[in-house]
Amino acid sequence: MKTSDFNFVLPEELLADRPADYRDEARLMVLHRKEQRIEHRQFKDVLDYYNEGDLFVMNNTKVFPARLYGKKEKTGAKIEVFLLRELDAETRVWDVLVDPARKIRIGNKLFFTDDESLVAEVIDNTTSRGRTLRFLFDGSYEEFRDKLKELGETPLPKYIKREVEPEDAERYQTIFAKHEGAVAAPTAGLHFSKHMLKKMEIMGIETAEVTLHVGLGTFNPIEVEDLSKHKMESEKAIIDQANADKINSKVEEGKQICVVGTTTMRAIETTVSTNRKISTYDGWTNKFIYPPYDFAIASSMITNFHTPKSTLVMMIAAFAGRDFLMHAYEEAIREKYKFYSYGDAMLIL
Repeated sequence: MKTSDFNFVLPEELLADRPADYRDEARLMVLHRKEQRIEHRQFKDVLDYYNEGDLFVMNNTKVFPARLYGKKEKTGAKIEVFLLRELDAETRVWDVLVDPARKIRIGNKLFFTDDESLVAEVIDNTTSRGRTLRFLFDGSYEEFRDKLKELGETPLPKYIKREVEPEDAERYQTIFAKHEGAVAAPTAGLHFSKHMLKKMEIMGIETAEVTLHVGLGTFNPIEVEDLSKHKMESEKAIIDQANADKINSKVEEGKQICVVGTTTMRAIETTVSTNRKISTYDGWTNKFIYPPYDFAIASSMITNFHTPKSTLVMMIAAFAGRDFLMHAYEEAIREKYKFYSYGDAMLIL
């Protein structure tokens, strides 16, 4: 498989820059793999395809407000700092992206508050835009994290050109988000409402949770034509014993297992052992899934509509079948489905 096998023309007006008015009222395209048939529904209709005892597996990562704005010492130039990952809690050292990067060199200081209570010093270059910062803050670790949250804004993807609004703090977060650590939302999960979760409970549809802290690597363009040469950036994944046992027992019972989102799928497939069972896991994954691929656990999956040549569209093509998926995407573009983070949803059965 080549990167160009996953290219298509996506009109810019189909990139969603706002969520649907209500979480569960996004549009839903349903792909029936066996019959190669497509249906058009609303997201809240997802439950029509499931029965008592079936299982939905969700990613419970929580997005933190990762985008900060600081001023460069002496010049006062405005610099965007995007927090990627904490390298050392004790010394408050972080990997970040800076923009504009050409102005930021080792030894520079950035000021985030007028009273200079939060300052960062550049201690290393990592990539063209990547830097390592040491934050200087006079307070406890909890107070430091609270300060980052107070100053940070919701890290909407760059394709969304509008200003961040107060509702984004809630809508760019799933309602089952628990463990902070993601710099991008697991977007398939954004469509679930409290009402839907209650309905699932009443229907006897169960849920399991895994954690995969989504990094910006998810959105990195693929620079190579030969997919076997692409390296994914690592992301932190955690699956505990109770959730692993729950998933494994549902597989044994032959129940339908719906994996919600590409990030959840990566976490699960990372931990599958040779006997096709989920193991507990607490580590990093750089698993890259593209066709052909043999999925061990999921019988169905929910996902959003992804951009051309992305690693996300490749995983979905591995699950749905490349030709069927490309046909579905042509129809989605014709029917004006919304793509990307705040876009509409797809259910693959």
